[in-house]
Amino acid sequence: MHASNTLFALAAGLALLLPAASAHSAGDAVTSVPAASASAPGLDSRVQSLKADVIRVNRDLLVLEEELLFPANTQVALFVSADVGKLFELESVQIKLDDKVVANHLYTPLEVQALLRGGVQRVYLGNLKVGEHAIDAFFTGRGPHERDYKRGTTLKFDKTTDAKYIELRIKDQQAKLQPEFEVKVWQ
Repeated sequence: MHASNTLFALAAGLALLLPAASAHSAGDAVTSVPAASASAPGLDSRVQSLKADVIRVNRDLLVLEEELLFPANTQVALFVSADVGKLFELESVQIKLDDKVVANHLYTPLEVQALLRGGVQRVYLGNLKVGEHAIDAFFTGRGPHERDYKRGTTLKFDKTTDAKYIELRIKDQQAKLQPEFEVKVWQ
């Protein structure tokens, strides 16, 4: 009894996909499947249309998930960028937010090249309560004269009800012949 119900449900599902299939009985649906093969181009277009609908729904769900997990009134995003890069070769970055490590990243040569060509990397996206907060960023790499170099920078900022975007920028300071690390809060 259970197997016949499953077969009937399968045939009914086929009848929904194949317009030529009859949903009167399982036997009718199975016998009309070869007739439906003549309408394969129509079936293919319906399948492609369904795939496109699934992709759109998936995209909408991802956007909704991000809005629910990271609402704009609590959202904070941290980015890393590099300008020129002749005086400092980035190897890793560690970011602390309110004395808690929120991001560690070890850079590959390709990632460093992308940053030097103007790329920006989002290293952290999270939620913060309204109020005063502090960011500590530690950069390690090779400095002038191929020496190991570790440098840090700190920023205290006030989180309002708006989203906060913060850029950690590595710049060459030609006058001092050393890299400079600055933090910029985007409004």
